[in-house]
Amino acid sequence: MTSTRATTSTRSPTQLVAAVVAVVFLLVGLAGFVPGLTTNYDQLTFAGHDSMAMLLGLFMVSVLHNIVHLLFGVAGLALARTARGARGFLIGGGVIYLVLWLYGLLVDHSSAANFVPVNTADDWLHLGLGVGMIALGLITAATRPRTSPRA
Repeated sequence: MTSTRATTSTRSPTQLVAAVVAVVFLLVGLAGFVPGLTTNYDQLTFAGHDSMAMLLGLFMVSVLHNIVHLLFGVAGLALARTARGARGFLIGGGVIYLVLWLYGLLVDHSSAANFVPVNTADDWLHLGLGVGMIALGLITAATRPRTSPRA
């Protein structure tokens, strides 16, 4: 006899959102290594403010910057396996991006201290990511996963 009982997903909304955000970070990290998506690709350096490679012609990137995005995406996927981990990824990651936003505001973009590297476009993106990730972590944590009624 075969079971016809439908399986339901036990993933919470927080887990799903965290996984989507993580995949976006993976795609951005990969895009930073793609000539055409990254302008001035021939000027891509490992780290530092002298990397003039620009993702989408707007955001400064370096090999280190791209690797950080890739690692952040991998960490997000790993943490999205549990609701608690997913919430931690979104809120903790949001806090990290707010710290990066402050770093970008305070560091001289043309100095050696700008090792990530960041520019003004990155600074505003980091603010949006920080606020957005924290908001997503708080909003989705307040929702319950939908389950289908049992027959």
